Amino acid sequence: RGVSPLLAASLIHAAVDEVLRIDFTEFKKPSAETEEEGDEERFTLLDGDSLQRCFFNKLRDVCLQWQKQLPPLKPQKRFLLVSIHAIRNTRRKMEDRHVLLPEFNQLFGLADDIDRAYFAVFDGHGGVDAANYSATHLHVNVGLHEEIVKNPAEALKCSFQKTDEMFLFKAKRERLRSGTTGVSALIVGNKLHIAWLGDSQVMLVRQGKAVTLMEPHKPEREDEKARIEALGGCVTYMDCWRVNGTLAVSRAIGDLYQKPYVSGDADGDSFELSGSEDYLLLACDGFFDAIKPYEVVDLVLDHLMQTNGVGVKAAERLVAAAKENGSSDNITVLVVFLREPQHILADCFRDPKSLGAGEDARSSAFNFLGCEAAA
Repeated sequence: RGVSPLLAASLIHAAVDEVLRIDFTEFKKPSAETEEEGDEERFTLLDGDSLQRCFFNKLRDVCLQWQKQLPPLKPQKRFLLVSIHAIRNTRRKMEDRHVLLPEFNQLFGLADDIDRAYFAVFDGHGGVDAANYSATHLHVNVGLHEEIVKNPAEALKCSFQKTDEMFLFKAKRERLRSGTTGVSALIVGNKLHIAWLGDSQVMLVRQGKAVTLMEPHKPEREDEKARIEALGGCVTYMDCWRVNGTLAVSRAIGDLYQKPYVSGDADGDSFELSGSEDYLLLACDGFFDAIKPYEVVDLVLDHLMQTNGVGVKAAERLVAAAKENGSSDNITVLVVFLREPQHILADCFRDPKSLGAGEDARSSAFNFLGCEAAA
């Protein structure tokens, strides 16, 4: 507790490495009656309690070892500042989950000179099990994928399907009905790789302009509707467009009883980062249903002006704005600043007309400049 994330990730990797050297036979659980033929070959069930005790014993050993001599730890070269805020809002339960791993390399023991960082937002429905599972396992599947170094885009995209398969195995065994949308971003050097299922979204802001990176999976999309109907399902309107009259998303992890109509096959894309990018934003539909991408730019800029360039509570401001705009859903917003917020603000002062998508931000910039000049 209280340890730096860099040291924590390095300690976890070292302890897991020690655990993986042991014989797992003693932890293996017997097959369940609900398992289908072939499941035992693909998935091995282990006793979580005894394995957890084993891990913490190994972690203690590593800590004692490192107290005597701390190995060299390699921090990220790229600037990253993360602002995260999530609220239950008026919903009965909080079913959103999020993951931020700027120390991705340290966690998975990737020792090359390329910086890697991982971020994800999951929006669960029908319970929190699928969202919990995805937040726990997706990044592990990415980090352990055989293509993580040579083809990280493929590793990220394929890991969604792998996580879906793993959760469906658990869902069959434990009779779970939940599902989750998910959006993830993997920054590898000067490349941004994204992948998504459902209607959680990721967007980029570059030099004060909102850049749309993806199209969410909704049943009313012509290609999604055609895919569902070709499988024998239907898309109907019941207060919104729904798959088989139930789900308002057409792709997700889980949703055992809606497969294959609700697909676990993620879409993905990759983008070059030139250094002119301001920040990345990942959020659930509870945010994007209430706030348009161009409004994000004005809200963040206004927040930076009010805080003199301190960005750590930018996500809090965005969540508050979504709630004020009428969102009653769970709201999760994750902002990853790719440049110093003070520099973003300074660029606005130098050329207020070039930044901000709306007149409010431009007016604020001029007013702020006028106040500064008067002072």
